[in-house]
Amino acid sequence: MTRTKVVAFADDFIMSVRGDSVRVVENYSNAELSKITLWSKNKIIFNEMKSKVMLVSRRKQREQRNITVYLNNKALEQVTWMKYLGIVIDHKFRFQEHMNFAAERCAKLIYNLSKMAKLCWGIKHPSIATIYKGAILPLLTCGAPVWIDAMKCEHNRQKYIRV
Repeated sequence: MTRTKVVAFADDFIMSVRGDSVRVVENYSNAELSKITLWSKNKIIFNEMKSKVMLVSRRKQREQRNITVYLNNKALEQVTWMKYLGIVIDHKFRFQEHMNFAAERCAKLIYNLSKMAKLCWGIKHPSIATIYKGAILPLLTCGAPVWIDAMKCEHNRQKYIRV
């Protein structure tokens, strides 16, 4: 069984490590990061200040949630959410932070657009539609194949809570 998966895009990479306990994940993570650092020695320098570690688990057990992972002999900051390639990923894969982030950016764009598009002057309706299709819609749908199933589960969970 593969315990580690690395996905790289341009100068970003994300490493996923699977294990039976937090300590097992921590050990595998440190071993794999050591290999990656050794491999990249003369090619790429990874910035430990920008690198983060996030423990993803849906377990309800009372297990230690702190994880210490090292890069360049420095402990990485543990976070509960991180942004990767425009998608905000949280530690439960619920993507609520991503929705909040997208909604906030869209609200700013719409506010600025409304200031420019007055009834008597400014941008005309076809131009507004073009801006919407080119700027707002991509923000709303960014990474949809990744988070759409999680949103369906969240929607179903909220139905049961509202009763």
